[in-house]
Amino acid sequence: MSHWYFVSAGSSQRIGPLDPDAAQAHAKAHPNDLCWREGLSGWQKARAMPEFAEAVETTAPQLPPLPSAASRRSDEIDFRIVGNDMPFVEVELDPGESAIAEAGALMYKDAHVQMDTVFGDGSHTGQGGGFMDKLFSAGKRVLTGESLFTTMFTHTGQGKAKVAFAAPYPGTVLAMKLDEHGGRLICQKDSFLAGARGVTVGIHLQRKILTGLFGGEGFIMQKLEGDGWVFVHAGGTLVERELASGERLDVDTGCVMAYHATVSMDVRPVGGIKSMLFGGEGVFLATLTGPGKVWLQSLPFSRMAGRMLAAAPQGGGQARGEGSVLGGLGRMLDGDNGF
Repeated sequence: MSHWYFVSAGSSQRIGPLDPDAAQAHAKAHPNDLCWREGLSGWQKARAMPEFAEAVETTAPQLPPLPSAASRRSDEIDFRIVGNDMPFVEVELDPGESAIAEAGALMYKDAHVQMDTVFGDGSHTGQGGGFMDKLFSAGKRVLTGESLFTTMFTHTGQGKAKVAFAAPYPGTVLAMKLDEHGGRLICQKDSFLAGARGVTVGIHLQRKILTGLFGGEGFIMQKLEGDGWVFVHAGGTLVERELASGERLDVDTGCVMAYHATVSMDVRPVGGIKSMLFGGEGVFLATLTGPGKVWLQSLPFSRMAGRMLAAAPQGGGQARGEGSVLGGLGRMLDGDNGF
């Protein structure tokens, strides 16, 4: 008997294993969750699985109505996330639909998917935006440490076409529908991986000096706005926390990946002088105050890069290993004879 696993839309928390009956009940209550079982090549929406078709149809009348084409700003794309440690997202496009991605994120694409380089995030393409709008959009991206250009992938053929984007380093890719999060998310500067055409990638300025200097993300963070799907990348494992009004969470400054626009971010000292000097956690902690959701990453890229740099050869010598207490003699015995 195959067991099912689910991941809630907008969350990295995994649910399962569930037997077929329990999986049917979960799919009925949460048709937009991603699901997987042994034999499937990747995570897919529960509503798209034939096993849950009957259960999902019974819940269709209770689903909120989709926005009309006139009011929807972003393309409605389908997708699946494949992999755990080094994941990638595969986006399925209908004719005329487009996805945007950071430069260098492409993994593969079908032949009928046309690749174009545009100024900024592509949110003004085909929507009457003038040159100054595009230039301002591109300038905002430079401030967040991204490329001046964005790559847009448009399906120009018939039927369905796919394009995939890979994570830049080990971690987690999280799919988030912006209209389910108030239309706006505040993220770390390099978290945006890809999204539907119509999503705006802007800047969020930290107004408090201490937060900008010691908050781990600097004065400028990414601001994702719109009503479509975006795919953000975080290092290591993600955890989601929902904070009540006035509830505070103290976090290592590098572990803040994203939070709702209603959440306030600040910094506070870790404690006394002894904790600052010898605690190993730095001088400040980031404080997140609700209401709203926050997403935390277990392995910030800066921490991973720091560990790699510390273990790298110094002055042309050998890398610092984790092996034998015999030191050089141990390396001779285990065959690591780089001399």
